[in-house]
Amino acid sequence: MKPEEIIIAPVITEKSNDEMQNGKYTFEVNRKATKVDIARAVEKLFEVKVLNVNTMTVKGKTKRVRYVEGKTSDWKKAIVTIDTNPSDKTYLGKGGKEVKISKKYKDAIDEFMGA
Repeated sequence: MKPEEIIIAPVITEKSNDEMQNGKYTFEVNRKATKVDIARAVEKLFEVKVLNVNTMTVKGKTKRVRYVEGKTSDWKKAIVTIDTNPSDKTYLGKGGKEVKISKKYKDAIDEFMGA
């Protein structure tokens, strides 16, 4: 699946707005997507480092219009935790020399609120 097919829409509620301060963003995602798929899609679309992904299936509600009862569809929600303090990584390379990797990651998702 393409990243655009995995991430459907952001979920904007009071609770999700409070969690954005801690680096947690909530998305409506494709029901067939796995946690690994969601993490890769968020990293590719928003250029951030994903630390953790929590998913849950939200059951649809029963609605009634006059005499007819129906049900809204079930959907999948993902809470993605991103790295709010990205730093350079160092490791020992060939010959015992320290090698530094600097990856350009953002510390927030600016497009989340439509800015």
